[in-house]
Amino acid sequence: MTDKAKEEKELDLERTETAENPVNEGDVNKDADLDVQEEIDSEDKAPEDNLSKENQELKDKYVRLYSEFENFRRRTAKERLDLVNTASQELIQEILPVLDDFERSFKAQEDSGDDEQKQAGSRLIYNKLLRVLTSKGLEPMEGLVGENFDAEYHEAITQIPAPSEALKGKIVDVVEKGYTMGGKVVRFAKVVIGK
Repeated sequence: MTDKAKEEKELDLERTETAENPVNEGDVNKDADLDVQEEIDSEDKAPEDNLSKENQELKDKYVRLYSEFENFRRRTAKERLDLVNTASQELIQEILPVLDDFERSFKAQEDSGDDEQKQAGSRLIYNKLLRVLTSKGLEPMEGLVGENFDAEYHEAITQIPAPSEALKGKIVDVVEKGYTMGGKVVRFAKVVIGK
């Protein structure tokens, strides 16, 4: 139905009602005019309201999508940086026993009183290997004796009676050195704790 047809039908309906219920004719015309005007105003505002609501919803979706993308970008950049920093971690973990063997051989050579030149050559190789690994970010955990036990960095092998009251619950001896790389533990330090 067209708007004109609707208006005429409403006017006819109002005329029949006024014929049944006589009321001042001026009042009826005013009421009809107000109803028609309200209908026209509401029809004009409805599309604008719908468009503004739709526009606001699209803006909200855009903002959410943009912030999700930014979070994704930051997270992937951080993961990529972490991957680059720890890419050689597996290889370094396999080389650490070689460092341990060097350290054991130095102790054995000191105890047996081996030739200083042999020891100097081994130390040279050891220092060179250690320098390469530290350039890749490897850091040994040092000075652990006397510190509090921390399960995030240390692995307790056993507990022994503490030699003094100050060492109760603290690290008494280091059995195997621990190493970190970029703030992450590559190998836990194997320690003995005083009880």
